[in-house]
Amino acid sequence: MFRIIQIAVLSVLITLLIPSCSKEENVSIKDLNFNSNWLFLKDSINGETAILNDDTWRKLDLPHDWAIEGSFSNEHNARTGGLPVTGTAWYRKHFTIDEQYKHKIVSVEFDGAMNNAKVWLNGNYIGERPYGYIGFEFNLTPFLKFGQDNVLSVQLSPKDLSARWYPGAGIYRNVRLKINEPTHVPQWGTYITTPVVTKQKAEVHIETKILNSQNKPASILLETSILNSSGTVVSTSEKLITINKKTSHKSKTIATVENPELWDLKTPNLYTAVNKISIDGIIVDEYETTFGIRTIRVTKEDGFTLNGKNIKFQGVCLHHDQGPLGAAINYRAKQRQLQIMKSMGVNALRTSHNPPSPEILKVCDELGIVVIVEAFDEWKLGKVENGYHLYFDKWHEKDLRDMIKRDRNHPSVIMWSIGNEILEQSKKDGWKITKELNDICHDEDPTRPTTVGFNYFPAPFKNNLANYVDVVGMNYWPEEYSNILRDHPDMIVYGSETSSMTSSRGVYHLPIDYDEKHETNHVSSYDVIVGPPWAYAPDIEFDALEKEPRALGEFIWTGFDYLGEPTPYGGRDNSTNGYWNDDWPSRSAYFAPVDLCGFPKDRYYLYQSQWTTEPMVHVLPHWNWEGQEGKNIPVIAYTNCEEVELFVNGKSYGKKIKGKDLTEIPSEYHGFKKGMYKSKYRLSWNVPYQPGSLKVVAYKNGKAITSKEIKTAGTPTNIKLVTDRENINANGVDLAYVTVRVEDKDGNLCPNADTLITFNVDGEGSLAAVGNGDQTSMASFQATNRKAFNGLCLAILKSSKKEGKITISATANGLKSDELKISSKK
Repeated sequence: MFRIIQIAVLSVLITLLIPSCSKEENVSIKDLNFNSNWLFLKDSINGETAILNDDTWRKLDLPHDWAIEGSFSNEHNARTGGLPVTGTAWYRKHFTIDEQYKHKIVSVEFDGAMNNAKVWLNGNYIGERPYGYIGFEFNLTPFLKFGQDNVLSVQLSPKDLSARWYPGAGIYRNVRLKINEPTHVPQWGTYITTPVVTKQKAEVHIETKILNSQNKPASILLETSILNSSGTVVSTSEKLITINKKTSHKSKTIATVENPELWDLKTPNLYTAVNKISIDGIIVDEYETTFGIRTIRVTKEDGFTLNGKNIKFQGVCLHHDQGPLGAAINYRAKQRQLQIMKSMGVNALRTSHNPPSPEILKVCDELGIVVIVEAFDEWKLGKVENGYHLYFDKWHEKDLRDMIKRDRNHPSVIMWSIGNEILEQSKKDGWKITKELNDICHDEDPTRPTTVGFNYFPAPFKNNLANYVDVVGMNYWPEEYSNILRDHPDMIVYGSETSSMTSSRGVYHLPIDYDEKHETNHVSSYDVIVGPPWAYAPDIEFDALEKEPRALGEFIWTGFDYLGEPTPYGGRDNSTNGYWNDDWPSRSAYFAPVDLCGFPKDRYYLYQSQWTTEPMVHVLPHWNWEGQEGKNIPVIAYTNCEEVELFVNGKSYGKKIKGKDLTEIPSEYHGFKKGMYKSKYRLSWNVPYQPGSLKVVAYKNGKAITSKEIKTAGTPTNIKLVTDRENINANGVDLAYVTVRVEDKDGNLCPNADTLITFNVDGEGSLAAVGNGDQTSMASFQATNRKAFNGLCLAILKSSKKEGKITISATANGLKSDELKISSKK
């Protein structure tokens, strides 16, 4: 959603802003991006005063995460990533607005600031927002000095243990300046639903809030148009409205769209509603809202249906960080994350455990991924010392309402989650807060159901919390789905968090090790180690959902590894709900099927084998086992085909039939179930190691249709650079992700290589971050070099605002270097 201001008497673009910290930068009347040329200082000074000398402050552009720039240290909490996420810092922005706009309404909008944000303009306090994940807007008009230098000052003071994961720090989401006529559509001023949808037509209900801040009534013409994805107008309507002075009015329009193009998982078609407000023939506001035409229902009989078709959630939970980039939001970073998730078969996302950035919902709208938007990880009872419970009483209603108003036009959003693993489950009156939050959701948006991620079974049922949400989410209780539905036949249930399996990409401990911890601080990618006591193998969830088809599906913990929560490493101090650092240097999570850089682990292919239909087969481990010649190596294959045949150096070790030939894995979870589970989702062999070729061939109906081969790599000889995109946008924020492979002379990945790679970037771009997916690495993400981790590392390039070529070269001692060119264009 965005706004375009049109002033009919102007025939050319007028310079609106001349920020005094960059005399060369002009922002036009249509360019309301307010991210450029901020000043930053991490210090507990009085930074709000307008007369402060800030000439020596650091100049930077937003979004910005100061913590990701810091050094890893065991002086910082391992639970939040071992990075400096705490302290006091100031951001200041100098800007000038021409006097001709002194009769307009000027406001500033933040998509999120981490956290405890307080804002001043020219030394005047204008507001605060403690919750770092929520967007907010402040009116600047009363304290603006038109035609003169203005100073916007933002203080952030995040505290230790404000979250159970890496929260980041700083103004880490986008900021906009808004210039409005006195009569306009305010922030989040539209609400669009599509209650009637057939193949022939759709009814689109558009509720538009119009604010008249003048001291006299306003007679306006509201023109509403709907455009399809090609930009063609498919519906228009007009309405004359009179709005009393100093008040607002909600106008309701019902539009008809013939032969609608539905928003669906495979065809995420989008429409745009355009509201134009005219006074005396002059357009004073134009407000655009992106939406989709679709129907959703959740019933105990049919489960979750999208456009009348039953959909099972093949979902992931995601924290908001972007690996080596930290928390500072980047559209391309989120797009890449979700593209990787979709390639694994993901169709659903749970925003864990907080309101997401607008960018992630935009990506889900565009890719066709349904979303559960989650509000809180805490209510009144705290899990961490400085968590949201400190602000719940004062802020929860406003935060929840604002979240819903901001996100309710996204077609991808299908449910509102009012909490995750909240401690009130254990309280007899915990249902009261549940009911209050549930009622707020239904008041703001009666079209979507509510949910909670419960974990303390059976407490939410005994204490009635489960009775006050529409859909019951269960964290880590797959064996109870059928029992819940038996005892509560009117309830609807799904796995809101599942598995919590842990592993490190490319790490295989032989013999297979069933301990939680290893001296290397890594977890084997054989994916048989459970890790934390609540966790279990993905196979157990697959089986539970097959046995209970009434369950809606699952959201695995998590889709991507994330910073912080280095479970199973990192001790826990129950007195503070924090982590001590006995297992340092572990500093990021092991939970996901994809590592911190976006490189798939083996478990990615296990999920792909269950969640996709395009024929695939995967084999593990790697085939470099010097010193193990003649000894049996466990070999595992994942496939969505019927049979798999294993070959070593061309010799067949036999076919295995999926669903018939079973593989034993540990079944311990919740700390009380022990034994071995016979999985029908994995095929396994034990074969004597000999260097050469390890190959699997998958069959359907007796016909070989796909295969995968791994070869024993020789001595590392060269670096290979591979980019995800050869062309990126010259906008100063677009990214290219460059995978760095250490290979032998034949191009085989060297799976044990840990070579230090050094990068150099020339041209119209820069090195934004580096990484390798190693949860134990203390190397800075901001460095110009990176060790390979099991043969791979990553360089992230960022475009400048000029067109041209970006050249990256990678060198290492003893290896042949490589160079790659990327085009950056407007």
